[in-house]
Amino acid sequence: MSDFSRLPPELRSPVELELQSGERIVWMDQPIPGRIARSAWPLVMFGIPWTAFSLFWIVMATKGVASSKDAGPFWLFPLFGLPFVLIGFGMLSGPYWAKRGARRTAYVLTDRRAIIFKASGRGSMNVRSFEPGALTELNRTQYPDGAGDLVFTEDLRRGSKGRTYTTRIGFMAVRDVKSVEEMVRTLASRAVVKRDPA
Repeated sequence: MSDFSRLPPELRSPVELELQSGERIVWMDQPIPGRIARSAWPLVMFGIPWTAFSLFWIVMATKGVASSKDAGPFWLFPLFGLPFVLIGFGMLSGPYWAKRGARRTAYVLTDRRAIIFKASGRGSMNVRSFEPGALTELNRTQYPDGAGDLVFTEDLRRGSKGRTYTTRIGFMAVRDVKSVEEMVRTLASRAVVKRDPA
């Protein structure tokens, strides 16, 4: 895919404006929405019992308050379960949001760099570029249909409880990932040549 018209309007203009003078696109595509959505299914499986228990808790708390002759301020008690239900619904809707995010993402490989575009719901655009020197250690995951992930790097983030979370960054859920890797390695080889002119 290298035709700008195939990109959603919200991505088309940012991609065109990002290109530098004389920069040429070698490859451009978007992640496969269905493949991205599959990554959210473990969260859905966790969200099913979470949501079911949260709803059960609210029902039982409501019955308990309703059966009391003088509940007083305790009639608000069932409402404490609502945040947990909302969290559960958020987990259950994970595949939808994953697909939506995939449709708002574009991957571009030029003759100078690899670029990831991600549009947010608020109209902003996150653009992350990788120069040839940052593309020398690739990690490819390939599935039977030829699609897969090409990871450039991993971001480490520390959570509020001190736990470390890893996020893989690269061209995720792309078609014919092996061919994409070959193109990226061709670009990365220029960094090696620059370091060793001889």
